[in-house]
Amino acid sequence: MLAGSFALLAVVAGIAWQARLRRPEPRLADVGPRVVSNQTAQPVSLYGAHFRRGMRLRIGAPFDRLVPLTVVDGEHAHARLPADLTLPSETAQVTAVLSVEGQTTRSEVGLTVVNDAAFADWTRLVRSGDVLWAASSTTDALARIDPASGEVTRFPGGDGPSALDAWTEPDGAARLAVAHAWASELWILDGRSGAVLRTLAAPAYATGVVVDPGRRLAVVSETVENTVRALSLDDGREVWRREVLPDPKPLALAGGWVVVGSQGTGELEPLSLDDGRPGAAIGPRPGTPIVGGHTEPHARDVMGGKAPRSLLWSARLGRLFVTSIGPNVGPNPQRMEVSMNGGVGVVDLGAQRFERHLGFGAGVTEGMALDDGAGRLYVADTGLGLVRALDARALSAGDRPARTSELWRLPVLPPPGFPLARDAADYGVNGRAGVELHSGPRALALSSSAAQLYVLDRFTATVAVVEDVRTERPRVARQIALEPSLGPRERRLGQVLYFADMGRSGMSCDSCHPEGHDEGILFEKTHPLRIYRSPTVRGTRETPPYFTPASTHSLAETARVVGDRNRYMNPTLTESEVRQLTLFSATVTNLPNPYRGPDGAPPASIALPGGGSGRPLEGRRLFDGKADCARCHPPPLFTTDQELSTRGHFIDVGTPRAFPLRTGDQETIFRGVGVPSLVGAWDVFPMLTTGLAGFREESGRAVPGDRVPLRAMIDRYSAPPHGNAAALDAQEKADLLAYLLTL
Repeated sequence: MLAGSFALLAVVAGIAWQARLRRPEPRLADVGPRVVSNQTAQPVSLYGAHFRRGMRLRIGAPFDRLVPLTVVDGEHAHARLPADLTLPSETAQVTAVLSVEGQTTRSEVGLTVVNDAAFADWTRLVRSGDVLWAASSTTDALARIDPASGEVTRFPGGDGPSALDAWTEPDGAARLAVAHAWASELWILDGRSGAVLRTLAAPAYATGVVVDPGRRLAVVSETVENTVRALSLDDGREVWRREVLPDPKPLALAGGWVVVGSQGTGELEPLSLDDGRPGAAIGPRPGTPIVGGHTEPHARDVMGGKAPRSLLWSARLGRLFVTSIGPNVGPNPQRMEVSMNGGVGVVDLGAQRFERHLGFGAGVTEGMALDDGAGRLYVADTGLGLVRALDARALSAGDRPARTSELWRLPVLPPPGFPLARDAADYGVNGRAGVELHSGPRALALSSSAAQLYVLDRFTATVAVVEDVRTERPRVARQIALEPSLGPRERRLGQVLYFADMGRSGMSCDSCHPEGHDEGILFEKTHPLRIYRSPTVRGTRETPPYFTPASTHSLAETARVVGDRNRYMNPTLTESEVRQLTLFSATVTNLPNPYRGPDGAPPASIALPGGGSGRPLEGRRLFDGKADCARCHPPPLFTTDQELSTRGHFIDVGTPRAFPLRTGDQETIFRGVGVPSLVGAWDVFPMLTTGLAGFREESGRAVPGDRVPLRAMIDRYSAPPHGNAAALDAQEKADLLAYLLTL
């Protein structure tokens, strides 16, 4: 009997082994997204056949790594790529071949990894006592700078240090707060030694932080749930939380308020520091004075604001200053469509009024510093490579004194040996910007005496020390290098070209696509001239053509056509400039999706913005079936433009054809719309070519109407022929929304 049992076991084992041998070979067919950054851990979705639980993802050379897979079914799996896919510092990007364990046939699936982890991008600067602190989010670095000696000390910055603020405690101790893009924590550091004293639980995807030491509050903005949260400095508890308009970024303390700038809508929202209670939103309105620049005659045509880039409060003057590319000029009889007019706005918070915008007519204004006692406001211009000093009192006093408020402007030249995008003789002639556009002044700080101004130059990775700022002849006394290497030369020059205003037109790639992302709606395009949403650049390298109707069919063609147009052909781009700008644009990647779990897979259920919950897996079934979405939005990039054979098909799906604002001044000719990618749709505002999933018309201007554009798409714009989500019940719509948020 024992022998019979062994025989039976042998038969069973043999059958199992033969069944294993006969199992179909797993095969990886595609990955989404196809381009990722290595600056943090990234979720990806895998598509193929015969996936099995327990298998792993192979990442080929130069990484040669195995990564765990979460297999949903035979055709769908997910993974989270590790954060240590390290590349040499001079490498801009590589494409690694992907396959799955058990796959023996040659894989044709490639994943491009952008080497952000070695591409320093210093964008934050604050003063803490007698030292400066700077942050580079891409390289997870903090730098302590002694401006007197020029000594620079590097510190680990956590996972994506994205915002800084400094303050002094009652006992005189200097403190520094560091918020993070990819970690749910707020660091409190000793502002002199750099020692991490405490770590508070805080939202990831942080975009701003300000500290009110009197109220013992740290206030943080974030862009997943679009909230501002006040945390106790003493025990870390959340004191209050407030949902705000999309894409909150700059913050400023203003008396009993914290003011939040919405880059998605161009509006400013005051929140009470006591409880987060909101005041009325403030922004440019029809008739808001524009002082200087070519848009000055179009104050009556203003339809709203554009992305606020920096905010600064003057307690002495009782005014809030805001940098932007100017009020958003809408349809007008003169067909004036270039509404970029970088400058500084003045806001009276008490009267809830945007008083005026001082336009410089060129450049892209960013960071500010204020000597409140002397009434001097310093403004950085990234697009032109300049720093300006303004008489803050004159700027605040009225339109006429504001016109002559500029005291001086100072070019910040790149250090000797920094490469130029073209021959030096081509700069500073025929009305063009000078070679200083290569420096990229981004953030400013004043010394404790306000006698020196410190300028953080983004492209050259230097801090310029400006002396004699209270005179009429300021000078750059010295520059302090933060980096031994600038990374790949071609990519760095592409970054310069993306942000530069070479033709002094006020137009750069960044003016319409801040940091490679979207910026509300604009009246533009010449033909057909009408209101369009400004789309994101993130992840677009795989989904040409570009613009509606399609006018360019590759990133290189876009760099050539748009780059030349932005400069008014003064001068046209060289072949090397086209190549460099194309490379930089191609390295602008989607953010890691915050709705994915630690393993990179969508969780069983997620909380939805605006309330409720949804089940992503059920939503995927609806997306593929009853809601009829996949026909035009197939994976892995969820657009028919992802493949050459189906690219560039413009269709009419019944969505609105024009934004209903002064339509007599718009060209409403309609030739169909493209199919946008849905990867990263959780972070897109507004949606639809017209922007009507996000904005609405009210009293002659465009006002924010939907805080969650994806929900608006499902609720209002998804009846046949644009899919059939209209046929879903309430829970099914919630499940579909949950799935879309995880793409």
